[in-house]
Amino acid sequence: MKIKEDLRTIRFAVIICVICSLLISTTVAVLKQRQDDNVELDRRINVLKAFGQPIVDAEGSPLSKEAVDLVFAAHIEEILIDKETGSLLEGLTSEDIPRNERNAKSSKDRTMLPLYRWTENGEIVQYSFPVSGLGLWSMIYGYLAVDSTLTEFSGITFYKHGETPGMGAEVEKAWFQDQFKGKVFFTAGDLQRFEVKREGADSDELHAVSGISAATMTGNGLTVFLNRDLALYERYFSKIRKTKGIGDG
Repeated sequence: MKIKEDLRTIRFAVIICVICSLLISTTVAVLKQRQDDNVELDRRINVLKAFGQPIVDAEGSPLSKEAVDLVFAAHIEEILIDKETGSLLEGLTSEDIPRNERNAKSSKDRTMLPLYRWTENGEIVQYSFPVSGLGLWSMIYGYLAVDSTLTEFSGITFYKHGETPGMGAEVEKAWFQDQFKGKVFFTAGDLQRFEVKREGADSDELHAVSGISAATMTGNGLTVFLNRDLALYERYFSKIRKTKGIGDG
C-alpha cells in the first residue's frame, strides 16, 4: 500500500514538473520574441535620432513601431560593407549578417559593417553607422551620422553604457552630443583625427569637442573608438567621394 502511494506521489510530482517546464519554455519563447522586437525598435529609434529626426510624436509620446517603420520605408536604406575592402556587399541585408556577429560588441568583431543611408527625393543626404567601444567602466554604444559630402558630422547619439552618473554618463545628454554637429572629420584629402578634449576646450575647433568634467577616461575611450570606426568606414566613403567627385577625396 505504501509503495502505491509513493508511486502516485512521484507520478504527480513528475506531471507537475513537466507542466511547469512546458509553461516556462513557452513563456521564455514568447518573451524572447518580444525582447528581440524591442531591441530592433530601439536600434531603429537611435538611427533616427542620429539622423536628427524626431523620436516622439506630436503629443510627446515615443514613436510607435508602425511610425518608425514608415519613416524607414520612406527614407532609410540599410546596406552592408565589407570591412576589409570597403566594398559594397551587393544584394545583402542585415538578415545575411553571420549569427555570431549580430550582437558584436564593436566593429572589431565584425566582417560586415552596417551602414544606413537617408534619402530625400531619391538623393542620399546623410549616412549613419554604429560606433562602440570602451569608456571607463563599460562599453558605450551609439550611432554617428555624417553629411552627404562625407566630410562633416551631422549628428550622434550614445544610447547604452554603464558610465558614472553625472560624469561619464553625460555622453547621453543633448549638450554633449550637440557639439558634434558640423565638426569636420575629412579635409585636404585626408581623414582627420577627431578628439574629445578636456572640459572647456575651444568649441570652435573643427576636429574636437569639449569633454565632460571628471570624465577624462570616458572621453579618451570615445576618441579611440570613434577614430577607429571612422577609419573602417572611410574605406567605403573614399570610394563614394571618388565616384561622385565630392569632398576633397
